[in-house]
Amino acid sequence: MDRSKAGYIEGLVSIIINFILFIIKMWAGIVSNSIAIIADAWHTMSDSISSVVVILGVKLSNKKPDKKHPFGHGRWEQIAAIFIGVILAIIAYDFLKESIINFKGKKAANYGIIAIIVTLISIIIKEALAQYAFYIGRKTNNLSVKADGWHHRSDALSSIVVLIGILFGQKYWWMDSLLGTIVSIMLFYAAYGVIKEAINKILGEKPTPELVAKVENIINTLHPNDLYPHHYHIHNYITHQELTFHIKLDNNVNINTGHKIATDIENKIYEELNITSTVHIEPKDFYHEYD
Repeated sequence: MDRSKAGYIEGLVSIIINFILFIIKMWAGIVSNSIAIIADAWHTMSDSISSVVVILGVKLSNKKPDKKHPFGHGRWEQIAAIFIGVILAIIAYDFLKESIINFKGKKAANYGIIAIIVTLISIIIKEALAQYAFYIGRKTNNLSVKADGWHHRSDALSSIVVLIGILFGQKYWWMDSLLGTIVSIMLFYAAYGVIKEAINKILGEKPTPELVAKVENIINTLHPNDLYPHHYHIHNYITHQELTFHIKLDNNVNINTGHKIATDIENKIYEELNITSTVHIEPKDFYHEYD
């Protein structure tokens, strides 16, 4: 699946559907004289904003490397994901604030049949959009698309709060405030996860044990004699990855032979894992302080 094309399509579908939902929710809120549904409509509109960010992030990250950015622009996806995470956190804060205000004022939800129908439609459509974004995110490993999926789900959760308020709000006046608080905590956690994952990739991560095992299997296939691969570092530029590590060779191996061994390993890693690698050669009896 082409990650750029998939990101564009997901963002465009999200913008169109969210705008239609915004119009429907605004109509239902005005007819029902419900501030909660009108606020929920604007929450849906904020999803369109995040989808625009996704499209911009994909477009920017797809730019080819240049002199100032020799490793490409793939990390724009992380920047876009952080931006969406911040939007999620702001929405969560607004939910929490409104829930506290409503609880102090003993304000109960009071909606009509139009609100029930529109809210049910919104929940189904928004969760479908979330699942679609999560699917695209898993297939393309695009963090900003995954973040957009959480934004869709946040809207579905807010609509669930409204629906529960419709069903139980008359009997338990505090139900809407309680559920609003619970959802806001869930959104804060989702925002934390989105931002944490993006920042970790920008700062750099330790190669996973699975990746190290694959690399060492390639090395052992090419050279059964133990080359003691160590000191792994991976640099994730999203559109491609750079892997560096050290190997140890017998002190009597000449430069040409050592170069061929390293080059063969680098080529095989790229062929099997699509990762650009740089192998540093050391004498077998040489040890770093950090080895």
